[in-house]
Amino acid sequence: MKLTITDGEIGVRPPVTKPHPGFLHEVGEARFKKLVYDHYELIEESDIAFLFPIHDEDDFDDAKRHAFNFLIEVSGGPDYFTQDRGKHQMVGRHAPFRIDEAGRRTWLELYIPLLEALVDEGITEEYIQSFWDYLDIFSMWLVNTES
Repeated sequence: MKLTITDGEIGVRPPVTKPHPGFLHEVGEARFKKLVYDHYELIEESDIAFLFPIHDEDDFDDAKRHAFNFLIEVSGGPDYFTQDRGKHQMVGRHAPFRIDEAGRRTWLELYIPLLEALVDEGITEEYIQSFWDYLDIFSMWLVNTES
């Protein structure tokens, strides 16, 4: 498994492949939610915390829920995001936030230990890699500010 970060560039949106459905099947919905929420807990203590509503517990909880809903949906799970917020439109939803390549890298780096821990839980490395590959490439789409 290679959880490496691909160099991104503003305005470049490479084709993205959704995670293998086996990832969600093996992880299950409850563990998937824990993965995303644990990521947000790491964000809260990181140098990109300022991009998130960490000082408003309700708004921060909403941000976690939106992230979970989106990621489980693109991973082949229930359409929670679409039911809750409508079309994905993630580039537009993130446009108000100044996301640079350094912030993207930090966001991705925070996922690495969480995904590596899934190996010890028996999740197939190929499936973890497919989820990582999705995060790595799709996150490029959201970079909108020079570092």
